[in-house]
Amino acid sequence: MLGAFPADRRIGRLWRVRKLCERGAVDVQSLEIPAVKLITPRIHRDHRGFFSETYNAKALARAGIDVAFVQDNHSLSREKGVVRGLHFQTRPKAQGKLVRVTRGAILDVAVDIRRESPTFGRHVAVVLSAENWRQLWIPVGFAHGFCTLEDDAEVQYKVTDDYAPDCDRGLLWNDPALGIAWPVEPGGAILSDKDRAHPRLADLPAYFQFEG
Repeated sequence: MLGAFPADRRIGRLWRVRKLCERGAVDVQSLEIPAVKLITPRIHRDHRGFFSETYNAKALARAGIDVAFVQDNHSLSREKGVVRGLHFQTRPKAQGKLVRVTRGAILDVAVDIRRESPTFGRHVAVVLSAENWRQLWIPVGFAHGFCTLEDDAEVQYKVTDDYAPDCDRGLLWNDPALGIAWPVEPGGAILSDKDRAHPRLADLPAYFQFEG
């Protein structure tokens, strides 16, 4: 307990934690679709384990991700080959997502569904894992999904609006038009019935417009 230490030691310990927080900036990298960002928080390791500032609103705002998150979600997928997606919400409850993995690994995918976008129908796919400590920022106007690369994968993500069943939509995960190299064959993917029934890109209404 902190109170068990002499005052001078407590002050020194708090100062060290504060300095870690000040140094806890994140590396933010634009990907093939510039609106999607790969984020790598710094991680400080020693013989005890590690310390990492996994979310810093000011650091992200300086990198152009100036949003307010309203909810944290946490999913567990028991088996390798689970596919969740491709999901999005329409306006007025459209969601941006900040995705990370705290156990196992996934292939995380974001598909641009903004009409008139120069990258409409294209996607970004990155491996997120508890080991590489990366996060993916997926803004409004993208469909999102992932495939688990290991058993017992745990995914946590922040969203910029509440879940709204009336605005809940999807895009068929293995639509050939998307060209996503999923790490699982269609017959081997573990899916919900809902995710098997999403429309293809050609049949998707124009829910979002590219705004430059």
